[in-house]
Amino acid sequence: MILKDQSKEGLEQRKYELIYNIDCLKGLKKIDNKSIDLIITSPPFNLGNTHHTGFKKHKSYDDKIPENDYQKWQMKVLSECFRVLKNNGSMMYQHKNRISKGVQISPYEWMLKTKFIIKQEIVWINRSQNFDKIRFYPFTERVYWLVKDPKTKLINKINKQDVFDYKEWKPVGTKGQHTRAFPEKMVEDFLKVFPKAKIILDPFMGSGTVAKVSKQMNRNYIGFEIESKFVQLSRKKLIS
Repeated sequence: MILKDQSKEGLEQRKYELIYNIDCLKGLKKIDNKSIDLIITSPPFNLGNTHHTGFKKHKSYDDKIPENDYQKWQMKVLSECFRVLKNNGSMMYQHKNRISKGVQISPYEWMLKTKFIIKQEIVWINRSQNFDKIRFYPFTERVYWLVKDPKTKLINKINKQDVFDYKEWKPVGTKGQHTRAFPEKMVEDFLKVFPKAKIILDPFMGSGTVAKVSKQMNRNYIGFEIESKFVQLSRKKLIS
């Protein structure tokens, strides 16, 4: 078993192919060392807003905490991801540059303090962004390819460049949906370039896009999500 949890609750969750309604750090601690092939995830950005979730309030977490605390939290998450990842595994970590009080905050500020090696930075043109009438709205985000071994490679048979733009992707609505979800095609592309990755982890599962695409491509998956409503959305996706 990959998961250490043998409790009744843990066994019950396996009916849903290892989707856990649990805090990501608590979930990660249940996973054995060096047991995951590929991690694909996007954490909350600490923006202090709720528009990207479709809910008026986050019942289970605070999306606006002191920046120093946020970065320490992300370092803990990345450290646990490093522990559970196989030596030849990869992590696709989606985040963005943020500006607060006139200062740009980059994910490099905490990524470089972990054991991960940053293999590549990918630009994602995120067409789910809302337009803002008082500034040029940020239209690009980043996906960081993180590895443990600098010799780790992917197999780019799909001829992807380092700028991802899924023009055909249409974000979902806002009522009860997670509008910040990955395009399914992006997850599919990640799985294609890592054809030997059999166990996929998403510690910030949201509404389950990574799990859904993993299932469609016959990969095993584990997902953690603290917001129970999103877990229900994930389960609906997986049985539809």
